[in-house]
Amino acid sequence: MNSLPMLPAIIVDMAGSFIIILLSFLSLRYAWLLIRKQPENFLWGFLFYFCLTLVCFSVSRAVGHLLKQILLISGNQGQWHVLAPYSGGFNTLLMISLAAVSIYYHKGIEGYHAIQQKARSLRDANAQLEVSADKLLKLNLNLEGIVERRTKKLSASEKKFRNFFINSKDMVYFCDSANKLVTMNNSGMEMLGYSMEDEPKLQLQDIFCNREDLDNYLETIIAVGFVEDLEVEFIRADGTVIYVLLSATAIYDDKREFIACEGIAKDLTRVRTMMEQLASSEKMASVGQMAAGVAHEINTPLGVILGYSQLMMDDFTPESEEGQSLQVIERQAKACRKIVADLLKFSRQSESARENILLNEVMEDVLAVTEHSLNMDHIHIHRDLDKNMPAIVGDAEKLRQVFINFINNAHHAMEEQGGGEIFLSCHYEEETNRVVATIRDTGHGIPGDVLAKIFDPFFTTKSVGKGTGLGLSVSYGIIQEHGGVIEVESPVTIKGDNIAGTAFHVKLPVALRETASVTNT
Repeated sequence: MNSLPMLPAIIVDMAGSFIIILLSFLSLRYAWLLIRKQPENFLWGFLFYFCLTLVCFSVSRAVGHLLKQILLISGNQGQWHVLAPYSGGFNTLLMISLAAVSIYYHKGIEGYHAIQQKARSLRDANAQLEVSADKLLKLNLNLEGIVERRTKKLSASEKKFRNFFINSKDMVYFCDSANKLVTMNNSGMEMLGYSMEDEPKLQLQDIFCNREDLDNYLETIIAVGFVEDLEVEFIRADGTVIYVLLSATAIYDDKREFIACEGIAKDLTRVRTMMEQLASSEKMASVGQMAAGVAHEINTPLGVILGYSQLMMDDFTPESEEGQSLQVIERQAKACRKIVADLLKFSRQSESARENILLNEVMEDVLAVTEHSLNMDHIHIHRDLDKNMPAIVGDAEKLRQVFINFINNAHHAMEEQGGGEIFLSCHYEEETNRVVATIRDTGHGIPGDVLAKIFDPFFTTKSVGKGTGLGLSVSYGIIQEHGGVIEVESPVTIKGDNIAGTAFHVKLPVALRETASVTNT
């Protein structure tokens, strides 16, 4: 058998060993370039160490083969036999290292993917944190502006409520569940006649005049949640009673428990007085018509009785029993005729003069007649008559009768207390173009239940024989006939204080044209 030539195999073996070394170093260099480009990439790091192991194995393997061929060609087989075990063991060790690196490659890749997933999660979280941080930064930058705008809105809202609370002419109050008035505006305190120092001590039962009204108010507001247009009576600090229109709303907590209420009260005292005066005026109009008819029917037989009694008195002496009886008939007939005359005046059936007059002159005429009798009873007159008073149109005689009635009533009011003072004043109200005359006394005043009836015909508080109850009714009719009004105060309010007594305010319109002959005296 012919042996095959070994030279081609030796050349291939040596060329392959050289190529293995070259390719392994090229792989190591490429892995090194990848690491430098992405140092944080775990896969490139693993690949670098794998290529490094491969280079070591390739060098060891190729050098072994090259050394073997060189020793064999040079005829040093003995040396190769000595080195061969060491070369094989070293190659085996490197092969095991390369296998170990390859085995842990998959584990490394799994770890790398896990790390990458964690890294992505961290990046996502970081991105969200950056977005949140950006939002917080923008919010922080705009927070001052937002707070300022909200503060302005709250301030404007609070200012509106405060202006309503302070400037309202009606009573505005807040009350807790124990019926204590926590807060009340100045108008409410003035309406009730209290000072602001009294506010912490006031309770609902202190201002409600009737306990039944208070119970009805509390029951309704707790059951329904509000009270609307409830007419009640409040009692002021001085004990006087006012009529108010009350509306209130309940306030609840988060558990719908009643904790407080807020309300508004409007003073209807003046409106109620005006309604009563209107009703009284309508009643007096109807009574006046009836009085006129009765007066005309009675006047004729009264004249006959008076005429015949006077004729019969000529037949008897005044000292005789018949003469004295006829004098009684005559006196009582004249008294009846005076009542009939008052009825006719009340019904305004008599004609009234129309001329320009000065109210100061009328007042002076009245004082000339009444001042002496007033001084006798220790009643002093105080005059305050404006000298620059315009003229009014009316009947001077009837106006004198009106003011004499007022002064006589004041006289009777102070007669029992042994004296007093009467204040007369006249002034011009430019804003209403009216002349105002006021007669005020320091008597005991007029009770509230009587005040609404004083202008009713035949109503009187005087004893029998001292008054017919027509004086104020006739006065009311005369002033109404002159286009004026009468207002009554009892007690009298002066500079915010209530003073005992009564004041009659007569307000008459000024004449459109004053005659040149009328001058102030």
